[in-house]
Amino acid sequence: MELIKSNYYENQPKVVLILAHGAGAPADSPFMEELAAALDAEEVAAVRFEFPYMQKRRQDGKKRPPDRRPRLLESFRDVLARVRSEVGDGCPVVIGGKSMSGRMASLLAAEDSGIDGVVCFGYPFHPPGKPDNWRIDHFPRIGCPMLVIQGTRDPFGKPDEVTERQSELGACQLVWLEGGNHDFQPLARQALTRQDLIKEAASQVRTFIESRVCPGQ
Repeated sequence: MELIKSNYYENQPKVVLILAHGAGAPADSPFMEELAAALDAEEVAAVRFEFPYMQKRRQDGKKRPPDRRPRLLESFRDVLARVRSEVGDGCPVVIGGKSMSGRMASLLAAEDSGIDGVVCFGYPFHPPGKPDNWRIDHFPRIGCPMLVIQGTRDPFGKPDEVTERQSELGACQLVWLEGGNHDFQPLARQALTRQDLIKEAASQVRTFIESRVCPGQ
């Protein structure tokens, strides 16, 4: 499995973020490329990978649904083990991703006490139009720091919906990007662009790492 490593990953990083793609777009989609560049500008070492179903799509061009949860988690574990072997035990490793992958990262963190942090970009709190089908039962079992960065217009979980369930989110920290949708695209009338919101997301990740994952470093 090929890993896409940022500049800071290759330079003895103090902390690494494993960043996985959403359900329908690859690791080098425009969103992922812009996010990786913004994280690099914040001196956050990111490494990207693709799940098996997306690797097959790249090979033959055929769209496929995501692999089942056990296969996704297995792939995440494999990449986590590989990254840990490369950076050593002294380097904290944070896992996360866009939408579906953020959810997989949180599920993995709920069962693995050795993970140092979780970062989710556009968490799928519930399917669009199905606000009764929440995906947060495992949140209280996550023992490491967790950050969710969400657009205020995200149909997978809007501020009023999520606020009502604050007590069920465990120690999860929420950051809202004003006007952003699931891909952090703001309204046309807003002064800020999607690139601006992605840069803000990357800045929030750096603050989260410095304050909650690696305080004092």
